[in-house]
Amino acid sequence: SLVWAATPGMLFQEDKQTRLHTLSLSWVLGYNSSLAVHSLMDREDQVLLYVSSHTVVIHDILGNRQYHLQGHANVISCLCVSEDRRWIATADRGPDALIIVWDSFSGIPVRTIFESHPEDGVSAIAISQDAKYLATISAGTVQRVCVWEWTSPTEQSVCSTELRPEFGYQDYVIFNPRNPYEFVSNSKTQVIFYLWVRTSLLEEGRARTQDECTASPLSLQTFNSVVGHFSQSVFHFNNSQALTGTSAGKLVVWDAVSPRTASMELRVRPHSMMATKLVPMQKDSLTVLMVFESCIVTGDVKGQVKFYNGELQLLACYSHSKVGPIRSISFSKTPPDPPGASPACSTSCTTSSQPFVASQSDSSNSVSLTLNRNFILSTSDATMLRVATDRTNFEKVMEEAKKAVNAIACHPRQALVAVGSHCGLLKVWDYQQTKYLVSRIFTEAGIQCLSYDPEGYFLAAGFTDGSVYILDAISLQSSCKEFKFSHGPVTHISFSHDSEYLATADEKYSVTVYKRALQNGSRCWEHLAGLRSHYKPIRSILFGVQLDSNEPRLLSLGEDRQLVEYDLNSSSKDHLVVLHRDRVEQAAVPLCLAWYPQLSTESFILTANNCYKMKLYNTTTKMCRKTLLGPTYGSPLEKIQILPTANTTDPQKWYLAYITKDKVGLQILPVDGNPHKSSAFICHPDGVSDLASSYDGCYIFTAGGEDCTVMKWEVNLNALDAAASLGGDDLIPFYNLLDGGREGEFFRELEDYFYYAQLRSHGIDTLETRQVSTHIPLEEIPSVMRAMGFYPSEEKIEEMINEVKFSKYVDTGEQVTKINLGDFIKLYINHRPAFGLSMKKIQRAFQVLGYDNENGDKVIGRGDLLLLLQCRGEHMTEEELAQCLTTLLGKHPRGGGSEPDTYDPSGAAALTEEEIPEEITAEIFAADILGLPIAE
Repeated sequence: SLVWAATPGMLFQEDKQTRLHTLSLSWVLGYNSSLAVHSLMDREDQVLLYVSSHTVVIHDILGNRQYHLQGHANVISCLCVSEDRRWIATADRGPDALIIVWDSFSGIPVRTIFESHPEDGVSAIAISQDAKYLATISAGTVQRVCVWEWTSPTEQSVCSTELRPEFGYQDYVIFNPRNPYEFVSNSKTQVIFYLWVRTSLLEEGRARTQDECTASPLSLQTFNSVVGHFSQSVFHFNNSQALTGTSAGKLVVWDAVSPRTASMELRVRPHSMMATKLVPMQKDSLTVLMVFESCIVTGDVKGQVKFYNGELQLLACYSHSKVGPIRSISFSKTPPDPPGASPACSTSCTTSSQPFVASQSDSSNSVSLTLNRNFILSTSDATMLRVATDRTNFEKVMEEAKKAVNAIACHPRQALVAVGSHCGLLKVWDYQQTKYLVSRIFTEAGIQCLSYDPEGYFLAAGFTDGSVYILDAISLQSSCKEFKFSHGPVTHISFSHDSEYLATADEKYSVTVYKRALQNGSRCWEHLAGLRSHYKPIRSILFGVQLDSNEPRLLSLGEDRQLVEYDLNSSSKDHLVVLHRDRVEQAAVPLCLAWYPQLSTESFILTANNCYKMKLYNTTTKMCRKTLLGPTYGSPLEKIQILPTANTTDPQKWYLAYITKDKVGLQILPVDGNPHKSSAFICHPDGVSDLASSYDGCYIFTAGGEDCTVMKWEVNLNALDAAASLGGDDLIPFYNLLDGGREGEFFRELEDYFYYAQLRSHGIDTLETRQVSTHIPLEEIPSVMRAMGFYPSEEKIEEMINEVKFSKYVDTGEQVTKINLGDFIKLYINHRPAFGLSMKKIQRAFQVLGYDNENGDKVIGRGDLLLLLQCRGEHMTEEELAQCLTTLLGKHPRGGGSEPDTYDPSGAAALTEEEIPEEITAEIFAADILGLPIAE
């Protein structure tokens, strides 16, 4: 097979990651600094293994290449590597959590364990010395420990046990390298030792833990000394002891009360590990504790790495003044070749003004061999260093953002991307050569947003303290003094097309505009004006160009459903003029905004809302011209961007890049509601914070916020076009969105209602010859929609009718007065709720409008409900309300007149009191009054 024929280093011999998808992960910047970094290969090849969000990255440092192991849908929470570096085990937390074992030689997942810990996923994982077993600890409130024989095809763990809450949250586990039936885990306050055995091939084994014995937790009185919090535990390499490092710089030595042997009889007996010693090693907290060959190795918060022999005597120390708290240490598999000179001997660890200090004291051949191994350090402040012990020096391998990455921007003319972090680190990266060019650290505040000007001369940065910097795009030096006119963190920043204006939006719902001006014969930037133009968070700011001139126009869109356009020409110092203010949604919340490409005579603005709908608005009148079903991939679109295209052969071929809560995707334009014209991929499971596309449209970049990573995605438009073609043409994709499809009962009902509407429009009782038609009048659209179970508001009805009525007006100057069945199906699918009727919406309304009755249920009084329906929202008249209620309740009180539709208000009132209870719950309202078949 490919796995057993694989050899070390073959991952990078050829491009095995064939680009068959619309978006393929090409490169990852940043990594999870809370997890360990492993050295897979050293010497002439430096290959590192680390985790970035939900992806395992195998990084060839010298070859500047990456290989990505993708299979997790959630952020990876823990990983481990076998002793021979062949097998990699990863696990995640969240829904449908997985444990995956990978072959590091071929990159192939050789085993996937589903539903290992279905509640919350995995918090810690370890692999035995013989690489046959995995030990996992769940991440739930009540933790469960399982042992898996991953080489076996069975889906069940070979043994498991549940931990008591008083043991604390166990987040570290490791096997005894000399006995795969024994392992240890620890929390900050408790250490647990395990022995396990499979009692039979047909029954699950059992893990025996320390709680079956009499061991008690350590306290200040145990050794008359402060113990501190536990960090990591290991088994001693040549005796029965175990060690645990603490935050007080001490080692707890554990030993067995009864001797252990390799016999099965003693292995299954309850045993007890007792704390026999508390050895003070240093003052600084120990963060890493490991055994490597015949040495015990520690790492601490000061960046020191110390080597001890089996009696805990110091052998050597490596330190550097600028290394942060150590998160992991990984040694190379083989010593350097040829070996370098041994470092000078010393009996203690010293740190001087030199950049790197190494001291050593031992003459043993085995220890000397260990001390000559190169190793990789990773720190909690997202830095990796390679320590070459044969030359007693180090090199910084990688330095990444240690706080959230929320800002990315692509250069408009070069293959450059700028990345900003909340730690104040700003880096510019050449994404073609995959190398960093320049960086700058801002110590005052974190970077929240970035934008290049259209010429590529300036890079503007918005900060969490409300300040704005305008930098030289190449050197990152300030072009002028920073501005601080925003009263909250700057969330959006953008340049006008002519680079004459710069606009920002902040968390205080304000828009601020800066303008280039001439001062003392040179061009500089100055503050123009600001305005609190929204009362809810601003989702987008957007510069455009006036249709009749080359003057810039500026718009902002907020969660208050307001689209605000500003008059830049009429604005003056400290006075920002609003030109138009339009409400663009009735109930949904708009989330993002973009200029729609000129695909027709009419010009549009494109928005997306939280109901999975995309809308086109006329750029001049702001009239809603189309409502369309957007991508439905678990969460609404958070940000959209027209993908730049170098395809000049077909000017009508455009694409839209977008991000949802956790995915990145592409959509073929024009938008028409066809689901096959869109695709999306998980990029940052814990949330995407920003999106940017390269100037040529070949790459898309996503920032992951709290996961501190940026991902570069290679675009393959041919794959998306092929998927859209396979989905069918014309109405075929829309038929598939109906229940039962083209041949289903729902479609036959729709046809019946459609042709019944034709009869009604001609008059039910007419005796004249009827003209059979494929169209119905626009006035019949609401009735057919409601008959099909879609109940639009009056405003939505007006939008639907106007959408059809003016669909050809710009081209022909005439209004459309009728609609055929095919266009009606598209209209229905694009306007109906994306996921059907929702009981949650009705319940939410009762939560807001109702009160708690004596049973604790949210209810609305009968009188209050009737009053709300007549006074709030699209209020109904008393006659409309009476007619609706009597129709819904199935009874029609008639008045004294001869007209059949003359309703008696007194009769309706009596019927209301008789049929509607005094207190109405959401369930009564939906089922008994509206008669809706809504499942819980």
